Amino acid sequence: MGQMIEFKRPDGSSCKGYLASAGQGRPGVVVIQEWWGLNDQICGVADRFARAGYNALAPDLFKGRVTQEPDEASHLMSGLDFPGATHQDIRGAVDHLRAMGDSSGGRVAVMGFCMGGALTIAAAVHVPNVSAAVCFYGIPPKEFADPADIRIPFQGHFASKDDWCTPAAVDALEAAMRARGALPDLYRYQADHAFFNERRGEVYDAACANQAWNRTLAFLAGALA
Repeated sequence: MGQMIEFKRPDGSSCKGYLASAGQGRPGVVVIQEWWGLNDQICGVADRFARAGYNALAPDLFKGRVTQEPDEASHLMSGLDFPGATHQDIRGAVDHLRAMGDSSGGRVAVMGFCMGGALTIAAAVHVPNVSAAVCFYGIPPKEFADPADIRIPFQGHFASKDDWCTPAAVDALEAAMRARGALPDLYRYQADHAFFNERRGEVYDAACANQAWNRTLAFLAGALA
C-alpha cells in the first residue's frame, strides 16, 4: 500500500521513511519502530493507519538496517542517537505529515512500540506541533524526556508481564503525570512485552492487540479531530 520516500529533517538533510497515504488533507500519524528496525511489521502498522484514514509515516531510524536477532537489535538501539532521532528524524516526519494535512499544517500524532514507545514520549515532550501521542510499552530515561512534561493528549498501552517496561515504571509514569495535573489515558494488559507484534508468536496476544488498536483509533479520532 505504501512506499519508501525521502523527507527533510530540520537540519536540511534527508531521512528515508515508509509512507502509507490516505490522501491529501488527512490527519497524520508518525509510526516509530521497535529495536528491530523499519521492518515489514512496522510498515504494516502504517498501512493499517492509512486504511483507517490517516497518512502514516514511519521514519527509518536505523538507516536501512533491520535484524531479527536480539543481540544485534540491542546493539543497533544502543548506537542510536536518540536526541537526533527525536529532534531531526521524528520532527521531520511530523513536519512532512503536517504539510500533507493542509496548507496551514494538519494535525499529527506520534506513536510507537518498545524503543519507539520511549521515543514517542520523547517526541511528545520535545517536538513542536505534535497534537497527540500513543505509547506502547516504552519509557525513556527521565533525564532525556520526563513524561510529567507532556502537555498533549497521551494514551499508553502497557503489559503487566513486562520485565523491561515494568509495571512499577508504568505506575511511576502515571503518578508523575497526574501530579502535574495531566490525565493520561493508560491501559494495562495481562500480556507480555511486545504483545501487539503479530510477527512474534511467542508473545503476541490477539485479543489484547485488537483491544489496544481499537482504543488507539478511538483516541486519535478525538485527539486529531
